Amino acid sequence: MRMAMLVRALAVWGLILLCAIANGVLREALLIPRLSARPGLLLSGLLLSGLILLLSWWLLPWIGLRGRRAQLLTGLGWLALTLGFEFSFGLLRGRTLDEILAAYRFEGGNLWPLVLLVTACAPWLVGWLRRR
Repeated sequence: MRMAMLVRALAVWGLILLCAIANGVLREALLIPRLSARPGLLLSGLLLSGLILLLSWWLLPWIGLRGRRAQLLTGLGWLALTLGFEFSFGLLRGRTLDEILAAYRFEGGNLWPLVLLVTACAPWLVGWLRRR
């Protein structure tokens, strides 16, 4: 992968991160208070997954990823960056490992594991859909 593609892929992940933060604010400020926890978490997870797919659809041509291998590696890179951010941010906020890992369970409407799967697969999936 060329350096320009790597920088662009990082920029797209940065946009995904901003969307995830905005989604978290929306979830805590509006969705959960109005809908309750389970529906708020479900809607939040679906919204973020959709945003990741939409950003990938829109920006994959700009990144310039052509092959399946590059698309898979980019998705895995996004996943690694996301996990690194989540664990680092959680630990910096004083959360225990058990508290951090609780977000990785499908409980109470939590779809975070699905969001991670979408993050990892989005470049490949979008590439596959664009080839059809």
